[in-house]
Amino acid sequence: MDHHIPIDASQISIRPLGIKDLDNVLEVEELSFKYPWSREAYRYEFDENILSRYWGCFYENRLIAFAGYWLIMDEGHIANVAVHPLFRRQGVGELLMYYVMNACLMEGGEKMTLEVRAGNAAGQRLYKKMGFKAAGLRKGYYSDSNEDAVIMWVDLIHLQEEKD
Repeated sequence: MDHHIPIDASQISIRPLGIKDLDNVLEVEELSFKYPWSREAYRYEFDENILSRYWGCFYENRLIAFAGYWLIMDEGHIANVAVHPLFRRQGVGELLMYYVMNACLMEGGEKMTLEVRAGNAAGQRLYKKMGFKAAGLRKGYYSDSNEDAVIMWVDLIHLQEEKD
C-alpha cells in the first residue's frame, strides 16, 4: 500500500542546493533508486562540476525532491531527478522540473535533454506532458539492468513562446 504525506503546495519552497545539503540529498536518492549515486558523486557535483546546477524542493524545511542538470553551452542535460516516496503523485516532481527548465532558460539554455528508462512509462508520460519529445534510444544505457534509455528533448525557447 502506498503511503503519502499530503502537502499544502503553498508551503513549498525551491532553492539551489549545495554541499551543506548533501546528507539530505543522499537520503532522498537512496529512498528513490535501487542503485543510488554515491556520496562522492554528489560531492563532485556540488563542489567541482562547474556545469552542474541542483535545485531542491522543500516542504516544512525538509528536502522532499531535487533535480540537477548540467548546462553545456546552450543545452541543459538533466542529470538526476528524485522525489521522496512519501511525497510522490502530488505534482512535486512536475513543479520542480518546470522550475529547473525555467532556470535553465534564464541562464541561456535553449534546449533540455534527459534519459528515462524505457520501462518507466509514468516518467515518460510526465516528460511528454511537459513538452519533451522522444528522440532516440540508448541501448543498454543503465548498467544495473542493461535497460535501454529513451532520449527526450524539449525546445525551451519554443515552449516559452507557446506560454506567452
